[in-house]
Amino acid sequence: MYTTKYIMQSKDHIEVLLRKFVLNQCSKTEVDQVVSYYQGIKESGQLPSVEEVLDLLDEKPILNEVVANRIEHSIIKEVQKDKITSLKKKLLFWKYAVAAIFIGLITTTYVFKSNTSNTPLEVTPRIVNTIVPGKDKATLTLEDGSLISLEKGASFKTKNANSNGEQIVYQNAKSNPSVIKYNYLTIPRGGQFSLKLSDGTEVWLNSESQLKYPVSFRENETRQVELIYGEAYFDVSPSTDNQGAKFKVLNKSQEVEVLGTEFNIKAYLDEAMVYTTLVEGKVVVNNATHKEILLPNQQSKIDIKSKILTIDEVDVYSEVSWRDGLFSFKSKPLNEIMIVLARWYDIEVVFENIEHKAVKFNGVLSKNDSIEEILTVIMKTKFINAYEIKDKKIIIE
Repeated sequence: MYTTKYIMQSKDHIEVLLRKFVLNQCSKTEVDQVVSYYQGIKESGQLPSVEEVLDLLDEKPILNEVVANRIEHSIIKEVQKDKITSLKKKLLFWKYAVAAIFIGLITTTYVFKSNTSNTPLEVTPRIVNTIVPGKDKATLTLEDGSLISLEKGASFKTKNANSNGEQIVYQNAKSNPSVIKYNYLTIPRGGQFSLKLSDGTEVWLNSESQLKYPVSFRENETRQVELIYGEAYFDVSPSTDNQGAKFKVLNKSQEVEVLGTEFNIKAYLDEAMVYTTLVEGKVVVNNATHKEILLPNQQSKIDIKSKILTIDEVDVYSEVSWRDGLFSFKSKPLNEIMIVLARWYDIEVVFENIEHKAVKFNGVLSKNDSIEEILTVIMKTKFINAYEIKDKKIIIE
């Protein structure tokens, strides 16, 4: 839409930054990038309206005109004056007022008979207790079988690795190991964790996941890890930094050989498909019967039962936003959304009306939001008028 020198490298990049900016999650460098973006548009004489920004982000919510004007006025005017601190405070204060754009009033797609009455449906939540969001936590299984609990605020150290409670970092071995020793990192429901392997590769693990990996890789041999189940985002250290050694990720349904850098694999035990999404670079996906090369913005899907492998173009941001602390749903059925939420909040979800499973949503939500906040947003669509939280169970009526 805009062609000034300040435009970000890609549409995906500006999507991520704008969403993080509204959620008050940008680093100082990222804030500077957003400022440069708007300053560049100002200099070009092409100041965007809120609607134009939404077009850039592929979001089409119905926006309250008063709220829209306040957002537009604050973002453009305050950025031009370089009052970033003031702006971020206002955006945080308006988090739910401006949610119509990014994180609140989620738009819906009708997939069953809609409410024909003009009378708003009353949202009736019945809450017995509060469910808390997930956090950084994991169980580390050492090579001797010892189990170590990792969580935020608790440090841990061995001769090979150390953890600050949010990430575990392995040291590059000074000598070539004669025997490869493996560790396992297991993430429970309601958890997440990241690690840095001895070769410099970084891995982010989502809730209900397990990764097997060497404490140290052998020189001149393929670097190999196994995603036993769950979801992981990989930023792979290049072969040029590792004596030309390749990098592979194994799973019982496939083998991924890395020819590039960043990708996401989702292979949950309770799902019928294995998904590999390429963000940057190039990977080869092989499930014994099929072998395909993925390019950026492509996703391979393997049907576990039939072994059929297909490739589609996807919205990469929606697939990997979990790593940035966000839920991004693009035309997702409520049933699939609730599966994601169930893992993060460690809950069970029950639909009393199975038709509600098919309602589709678009929107971006923070993983730090309470489950009540998220459910209230979903209820405001007027297609579901009540839910109940009892112990660790959510009943959608």
